Amino acid sequence: MADDFDIIIVGAGIAGTTCALLCARAGLSVLLIERGEQAGSKNLSGGRLYGYALRELIPDFTDHAPLERQVIHESFSLLTDTGATTLSHQQFSSPSWSILRARFDPWFAGQAQAAGAECLFGVTVDTLHTEGGRVAGVICEGELLRSHTVVLAEGANSLLAEQRGLVPKPPLHTVGLGIKETLSLDPALIESRFRLNEHEGSAWLFSGHLCGDNPAGGFLYTNRQSLSLGIVAPLTSVREGPVAASNLLSRFKHHPAVRPLLQGAETVEYGAHLVPEGGFRSIPRTRAGEGWILVGDTLRTCINTGATIRGMDMAMLSGQAAARALIAARSAPGQPLLTLYNEQLQQSILWQQLKRYQHLPSLLQRHGWYQQWPSFCQAVMADLSRVDAGVNPPLWRTVFHHARQFGLRRLGADIFRSLRCL
Repeated sequence: MADDFDIIIVGAGIAGTTCALLCARAGLSVLLIERGEQAGSKNLSGGRLYGYALRELIPDFTDHAPLERQVIHESFSLLTDTGATTLSHQQFSSPSWSILRARFDPWFAGQAQAAGAECLFGVTVDTLHTEGGRVAGVICEGELLRSHTVVLAEGANSLLAEQRGLVPKPPLHTVGLGIKETLSLDPALIESRFRLNEHEGSAWLFSGHLCGDNPAGGFLYTNRQSLSLGIVAPLTSVREGPVAASNLLSRFKHHPAVRPLLQGAETVEYGAHLVPEGGFRSIPRTRAGEGWILVGDTLRTCINTGATIRGMDMAMLSGQAAARALIAARSAPGQPLLTLYNEQLQQSILWQQLKRYQHLPSLLQRHGWYQQWPSFCQAVMADLSRVDAGVNPPLWRTVFHHARQFGLRRLGADIFRSLRCL
């Protein structure tokens, strides 16, 4: 029986659509399936896109893509319960933009359609179809759709892949729960509050006391007429945390360092999503097989360095690698797809970046980063900024005094581990 398509892709997120675009350009027949009513309606990324990977696919994307604001102002805050120590800089380093996935993803899927991919939105894939142990298509709302290869781009919650035993269920500490709100705010208020000119944007990351002493981080991105605010905490943190998951974002919004930034903003969207945070060591060893291949969050390629969160560009690179492997497989049918995919991945900057930060996820599990370091930084800054009738001690004595209180050996070990991981 003939295949209906060369490639069926399940999931019209960044990785799936990238793969669809490149395969369609290469002349393969592609069907992109999305359970949302439109691409992006089920996606809930924080919303920052680094442009280098998209520029390789669509060189003039800045002229057409629905981008929000170009990020020119970066901040990072360590939060205690009552205060924050913030590092900010305003310098154009690498082109990136805030985006809203509900606007960006339909545009991106439109590029794949224009290249020849067929799209089927608002339908659910029930299961993978197999013949003789080989994945040979999908059962979609009771109908069999046959294909030579199925690309699984279903996100971190990879139900189809797990259902067929293609990937193991990830450990809880390698999966984060992302909770996000979009808050409408007048553009003039955004620009004055974040010290921006028109079209300029700000990216602000938060660490410290967001989920008790447990690992967790927060983000705030400025859009044209709204803010994207969220918190991501490993499932183990959520389970052991001081408050229910539903209250984590509310607590964050009321922190003294965050609340003034949100004044007058109104929530227009709220959602939660799973995020793969295990890095290189959580990537499945078997990434492709007879008739199937994994990309994006299903492959678990997201990188969180603490200072940058890279989900979308990593997803785009995995979609590129998968497409190149699938195109090569058509001209070399005897080659196992896994071999071709591994070759493409290892040639990609994606693989080098993942290996570069392979020890970081375990470092970020250390509770000291979320309690001792924010308190230490706040205590040092409080002494440095103190002005009274006394004589201020020299900086080295201030730092040494507080380092002794927090434990010299523990702080030194954290610095040593960080230098090795970063």
